[in-house]
Amino acid sequence: MTKKDLAEVIYHRHGGLLKKEALNLVDLIFSLIAMRLKRGEKVKISSFGVFFIRRKNEREVVNPQTGERQSIPSHYSVVFKPSQLFVKRLNLNSTRMTRYDK
Repeated sequence: MTKKDLAEVIYHRHGGLLKKEALNLVDLIFSLIAMRLKRGEKVKISSFGVFFIRRKNEREVVNPQTGERQSIPSHYSVVFKPSQLFVKRLNLNSTRMTRYDK
């Protein structure tokens, strides 16, 4: 699913918005989430889950093709932890999908 797909669903379910307005709304939501994460805040969306930032320490890795040791600098990563309700709904009456399912 893409931003455009989300905007399309919002456009069809909400009769009073233009497609451009629906896309702007999706952009606004993502911008707000990114802004809060950048401040170091958790973003909790009820019945969906929590987005938060995790700091990854500097580490050394080995390039498998050359055997050369490389250093990956410390950085921040976005983590999503789904709510129990979301996971429960996801698994309700569904067959287990694999990464090969389309």
